[in-house]
Amino acid sequence: MSFITDFIRELPIYLLSLPVILMALSVHEASHGYVAWKLGDPTARNLGRITLNPVKHLDLIGTLCMIFLKIGWAKPVPINTRNFKNPRRDMALTGAAGPLSNLVMALLHLLVLRVAMLFIQPAFEEEAYLYAVSYFTGEKFSAPFAFTVVCLAVYLLYVGVSLNLSLTIFNLIPIPPFDGSRIFYVFLPTKWYFAVMKYERYIMIGFIIVFLICSRFGWLGRILSFLTDGLLTLVGLNNRLEWIDNSMLDILMSYVGSLLG
Repeated sequence: MSFITDFIRELPIYLLSLPVILMALSVHEASHGYVAWKLGDPTARNLGRITLNPVKHLDLIGTLCMIFLKIGWAKPVPINTRNFKNPRRDMALTGAAGPLSNLVMALLHLLVLRVAMLFIQPAFEEEAYLYAVSYFTGEKFSAPFAFTVVCLAVYLLYVGVSLNLSLTIFNLIPIPPFDGSRIFYVFLPTKWYFAVMKYERYIMIGFIIVFLICSRFGWLGRILSFLTDGLLTLVGLNNRLEWIDNSMLDILMSYVGSLLG
């Protein structure tokens, strides 16, 4: 029952994040298809999968997992390895294209967020201060419309960093069904390669069990938050303000939480 209650309470945040989620998944799958096409396999192109249209890539269960667990998947791009000149190498390159595209997306969102905050902080510092004071004192805070719009935009950029980073990290895990397994396989001797392929399904089931356990205890969320906060700190977005023990970004994110929560 608590799960349903939490879901209803956080539903507005999930819906706000949905465009960013769909774009991240679409970029991931389109990148797989594009690289496969350039390496000689036109299967994805012929099926119209080299596109950023999320409808072409949408997998309902994978999208829901991305929303709730911060890690998910889209409908896999079909690839015919017989069209590759060097199947193992080209499959590894095709597999690497997805997570690398998400890494680029995460860095782009981070760059835009950093530049935006250079203008947002001096322009809305007074409003942020008043909200922070009201948060701790319980007083009513009436936000200007422009402040609300800016906070929502900042939130979407933050989600773009976090979700694309999670797609990058988890898809580089060298265990099926993640893309990292395709990269890992290229370095295996032929005899080991076929041995691993023989037990691929069991390895995948075992990982899913571990994944569900980690999700149940919140370990995945803590890992992703740590990595995202590390990136934000590197570009100076987690610096503390003198008048309160929170960064400007923390305050804007907190306001979005109060607005949608």
